[in-house]
Amino acid sequence: MRFIDEFRDTGAARRLLAELPALLPDRPVRVMEVCGTHTHAIARSGLRRAAPEGLTLLSGPGCPVCVTSAGEIDATIQLARREGITLCTFGDMVRVPGSEGSLAQARTEGARVEVCYSPMEAVVRAEREPDREVVFVGVGFETTAPTVACALLDARRRGVPNLSVLCFHKVIPRAMLALLSSGEVRIDAFLCPGHVSVVIGSNAYLPIVEAFHVPCVIAGFEPTDVLQALAMLLRQVRDGRAEVETQYTRAVRPEGNRRAMETLTEVFEPADAQWRGIGTIPTSGLRIRDEFADMDALKRHAVTIPEAREHPACCCGDVLRGALRPSECGAFGRPCTPASPLGPCMVSSEGACAAELKYGAFEP
Repeated sequence: MRFIDEFRDTGAARRLLAELPALLPDRPVRVMEVCGTHTHAIARSGLRRAAPEGLTLLSGPGCPVCVTSAGEIDATIQLARREGITLCTFGDMVRVPGSEGSLAQARTEGARVEVCYSPMEAVVRAEREPDREVVFVGVGFETTAPTVACALLDARRRGVPNLSVLCFHKVIPRAMLALLSSGEVRIDAFLCPGHVSVVIGSNAYLPIVEAFHVPCVIAGFEPTDVLQALAMLLRQVRDGRAEVETQYTRAVRPEGNRRAMETLTEVFEPADAQWRGIGTIPTSGLRIRDEFADMDALKRHAVTIPEAREHPACCCGDVLRGALRPSECGAFGRPCTPASPLGPCMVSSEGACAAELKYGAFEP
């Protein structure tokens, strides 16, 4: 069993880890994290394997690139191949396989695909290339959606007419409710995302505890943060409580970031959304409001979302629901690798498959 010694406060982390067995109730407990950064922090520090017997840590739909549906990926690739289009995207999207190829393959065939670290880069590019249509691919949860909203507002203020956004943004709490409603996977508690919660606030999880009596704790990203949050969750389960608690108090407030949420709601409105492995979840996505219809790439470029085929050997959907561990997929590690991925969970820097292959015990 490995517990990496490179992290800060490792002594405190070890003490917390030693305290967990005494907090376990008289039954197994399954905790799901719904944050790709948590997934990689847990894998990198060895927490999943170091957890005491009776405590299972599951990865859920916390990777924004991974939950982007196969049809949305295919639509993005098809748009990138159109004449006169410059498609801007975060780097993780470039190598995600669609039904027929990827954005990386489209780029080798002549498509203009540019990696951006911020949606504001797409605004600047559109301003510099007025003869081309610049499309930014808006993926991510409530963390990135306000930055995309700011980019659209800035483009409008600056009079940049050739920028639009292909909006595939999704919201986390609705997915958590959908997982509990399905009953497919037993989830006793949620380790809630830190970055998302900075924006939406802890109150956003109240419907989950009220409807399903499932404890929720928002955590930071150091091993001590995660372990403190796990201890808080186990105490709730042991005591029969279901509350929203915040371990990450240094960054998260009950009301969240009101300015960010106001900006988000100025540009976007709730919409049904397709989630890879889960299906359509009502009001779990964001769409661009009619007031900004000219900047909505779906409307501006008449983009349709096709029915897409998943690779028959890829189990990303099962992994995202917590129904399968990455290493339980028959393709994991061979033939599905970061160099030749069959699905997004092996590509994204927040993907559960990439985390388990990089930090887990799997050996080819």
